[in-house]
Amino acid sequence: MKVETALPIGGLDQVAAAAREAEETGYDGVLSFEVGHDPFLPLAIAAEHTERITLGSAVAIAFPRSPLTVAQMAWDIQALSRGRLLLGLGTQVKGHNERRYSTPWPSPPGPRLREYILVLRAIWDSWQNKSRPNFRGKHYTYTLMTPFFDPGPIEHPHIAIHISAVNPYMCRLAGELCDGARLHGFCTPKYLREVILPNMETAAKKAGRSLKDIDISGGGFIITGEREEDVERQKQAIRAQIAFYGSTRTYKGVLDIHGWGDTCLRLHRLAAAGKWAEMGQQISDEMLEQFAVIDTYDEIAARIKERWGGIVDRIALAVPIPNQGDKERLKALIRELQAI
Repeated sequence: MKVETALPIGGLDQVAAAAREAEETGYDGVLSFEVGHDPFLPLAIAAEHTERITLGSAVAIAFPRSPLTVAQMAWDIQALSRGRLLLGLGTQVKGHNERRYSTPWPSPPGPRLREYILVLRAIWDSWQNKSRPNFRGKHYTYTLMTPFFDPGPIEHPHIAIHISAVNPYMCRLAGELCDGARLHGFCTPKYLREVILPNMETAAKKAGRSLKDIDISGGGFIITGEREEDVERQKQAIRAQIAFYGSTRTYKGVLDIHGWGDTCLRLHRLAAAGKWAEMGQQISDEMLEQFAVIDTYDEIAARIKERWGGIVDRIALAVPIPNQGDKERLKALIRELQAI
């Protein structure tokens, strides 16, 4: 199992040191999130200051960005990092695209993202192999590239594309076309086994592939600490985060499979009313245990193996290291997870 950790959100001046620290600690990769800041700038900085770890966007929202602009950023980071980029893409939901990004929502997102991936690869192929631009899709067109705007070939031209996969279509798209799937934190083992993996596997087989060809990043939420009281303190924050995601009706299917669909509707009403502080109260202990792996530092690796071993290829882990003793413990925990 590969172990990743998050880069600082905001504060680009912190990224270089954080990336070096992650690599020295033994992590396999770092992740940059699109939460209030651009996800690509930190990856460029991390690429310059590391040698080994992978660099993942987790995830960049596709539709507000033209395929060409994403192709350019990815191409440059891939070249700078000597092939370590994991380009994570997602669609977000209609409300955020229209009302936050000012981006039209003309049709269902799944087929559009499929076309987006195909045009990205057509662009990269034209730069690497000098193929003639001739992509004409329903939503995207790429038929022009002059030498002046062509960045030229690079040493590692295959850029791994990972997509955020929750609903069945996106799972099938990951199985058909993508190098990996970045599972949402809002995911349970039951939903993974009954919805995500079967859809992914069916599409992979149709494309002449198998699940082994797809890098699955996931693991849900992890609640851990040195002592039981440290673990308990984290639970409320994770309840609030689960409730935030659960208020999105697009993700109702995850709750439906457990018989908790009504909770999604209650959370949506609370969110619409701006009652954010009350939402975490809707997440029961049973729900929390489905969405999160919970235990102390000494036992958390065993709990992760029990739940995700043999299923998930990559897991994100964030453990504070205020002193050297904690750092050594974290290194040991990372090695334990890498052995799964």
